[in-house]
Amino acid sequence: MDVKNDREQMDVVIVGHVDHGKSTVIGRLMADTGSLPEGKLEQVKEMCRRNSRPFEYAFLLDALKNEQAQGITIDAARCFFHTAKRNYILHDAPGHIEFLKNMVTGAARAEAAVLVIDAKEGVRENSKRHGYMVSMLGVKQITVLVNKMDLVDYSEEVFNQIRDEYTEFLARLGVHPQAIIPVSAMEGQNITEHSLSMLWYDGDTVLEQIEAFQKVKPATTVAFRMPVQDVYKFTATGDDRRIVAGTVLTGTAAVGDAVVFLPSGKESRIASVEGFSMAERTEIGAGYATGVTLDTQIYIKAGELMCKKAEQQSHVGRRIRVNMFWMGRPPMVKGKQYKLKVGAAAVNAALIEVVQVLDASELSTVTNKQQIERHDVAECILETTRPMAFDERNDIEATGRVVIVDDHEIAGAGVILEALSDDALIEGSAGSRDFEWERGLVTQEHRVSRFNNTGALIVLHGVYGSSKRRIAKRLEEVLYEQGHNTYYFGISNYFEELDNDAAPTQMDRDNHIEKLGQIAHVVTDAGMLFITTLFDADDFDLENLQKETRPNEIFVVNIGDEVFNNFPIDVQLLYRPDQDEAVETIVKALRAKGILKG
Repeated sequence: MDVKNDREQMDVVIVGHVDHGKSTVIGRLMADTGSLPEGKLEQVKEMCRRNSRPFEYAFLLDALKNEQAQGITIDAARCFFHTAKRNYILHDAPGHIEFLKNMVTGAARAEAAVLVIDAKEGVRENSKRHGYMVSMLGVKQITVLVNKMDLVDYSEEVFNQIRDEYTEFLARLGVHPQAIIPVSAMEGQNITEHSLSMLWYDGDTVLEQIEAFQKVKPATTVAFRMPVQDVYKFTATGDDRRIVAGTVLTGTAAVGDAVVFLPSGKESRIASVEGFSMAERTEIGAGYATGVTLDTQIYIKAGELMCKKAEQQSHVGRRIRVNMFWMGRPPMVKGKQYKLKVGAAAVNAALIEVVQVLDASELSTVTNKQQIERHDVAECILETTRPMAFDERNDIEATGRVVIVDDHEIAGAGVILEALSDDALIEGSAGSRDFEWERGLVTQEHRVSRFNNTGALIVLHGVYGSSKRRIAKRLEEVLYEQGHNTYYFGISNYFEELDNDAAPTQMDRDNHIEKLGQIAHVVTDAGMLFITTLFDADDFDLENLQKETRPNEIFVVNIGDEVFNNFPIDVQLLYRPDQDEAVETIVKALRAKGILKG
């Protein structure tokens, strides 16, 4: 078998209700296009004969599992076949409603879809769900197969009835299939050759229709979007470059282009395009996995979205209106934190409002629901704990899709319909806490007169190895010796002690910041200089700490890379500074700001 790996490749997802014949369609296509390993068809037929079982083309898929050594890869989700025109990856999406999650994973990569319906059973609820899901995921090229026509005596009347019913349903979704083909995969009718049993049908065969699918062109005509997968540094070899790595989803960019990273808002210009063992190039476009260097060394983190400054930029916000399909066993409920993924970013999110729930089989709506049940299609409003960068689906589809994770499992998938104003955001407990806060008879003025300092949160921020903890502890000692009321709080070093297998999640970090702020509010309200350390924080983290600590001040010392974009830094130090000089600089700045008195 010649796999012909040097030619065009297309991803096609095949979906359908359980037992409607998807596996038989795939097996027949592979057999009739010569895509099977030599002798495999005869081997399976002989196995059926020995076991007194009728041969079915669906058996080929089971027989081919884990046979990479024979030049073909197939598993529960995908397989390969080829024609004279191109190579194909078929994503076999299991049809039972319990496995719709697998279908979502397959369809998200597909350039075209084939929906299979059993002619004898007709259009089922899952047939409609599958049509809805494929359309929601943005697959534009769709073909419908009415399979098992041999079980209805190749009846044109039965075919027309199913065709009209399903066409009308898809039209309500705004979906218009390129073809609806009557087939018998078992008998090979209209799969790769025209059927002599259905002379009343004069359209394309399945193979001709698949060959007619157009290769989806890279989205180079829309605005540039590149999610940052990672940032690589090679300082050990004396190379001071930072390479920002990712795959370009849409648009093009070139050396010299001004770029902005969202949600941080940091700006720079592309200095070079990098790659392993590649010819020199100065431009990148959609579909290209690459790395770039910048002409100014800015600190950005994985999950940011790189855009061109001269083009329309992504939305940045915390509230979105989403059309979502829920697959989790427990319902999606208000008040619970979930993980939302868009692009390369993962943020914590909560369900704020269920606008309406759609019955995907009938396209009827239900309002006033307070939670989203399994297999519901819902229009809802989600709110994230921190700003994220995204696009609306109708603008840029690639960055307008979201996935919801609940307890490490994919529980929901959907598209962003609208960016909503952040004006009505839930701001946590700080406001109500301050309203209910009861103080004693000792005033802030009494505390200042005794300890010669106002209460303040002092944050020393820096990467691992920057000496921030050593400087923080020495700062506490110096301030104490000067008679100030001070305390070093080391629990914030918790994340640095974790090994790689227990890396903190974003939810861990957000909870940590919230708890740190709550502790800081109490301690600074008691008139203390509360000293702690942080790493890998951003503007939003410091803004949250400031909200939690108010009305007392936050004083920020940054060591090493200048990582913050807008939040004011009180002291900027070099990486691994001299300890005594650093402490002296911090103390002077504390006096200049009026936190230290006398």
